Amino acid sequence: MGNQDRGSIALPEVIDLDALDAIRDKLIDAIEEGPVTLAAGAVERVSTNALLMLISAAETARRNHFEFAIEAPSASMMAAVERLGLTTQFSGMIKQ
Repeated sequence: MGNQDRGSIALPEVIDLDALDAIRDKLIDAIEEGPVTLAAGAVERVSTNALLMLISAAETARRNHFEFAIEAPSASMMAAVERLGLTTQFSGMIKQ
């Protein structure tokens, strides 16, 4: 696997409290090493805590001078972002 794949993480369909730890561990490793792209097209349900964790991860990546992108987020994920009033925080991360 080349370096290009290292920073790509596919998000699961359901990002709830049970899924958070595994995703957080992957994110922590990835944002220390370089740019991160999250494939978010499969997300059907996402918890508030998961969205806040993504904002925090993006901030850490920015401090490390790495890009943090959420690629083609599902309509469900975007609806959750909008419902929680986090559109502004996510706008810089979203890549369609």
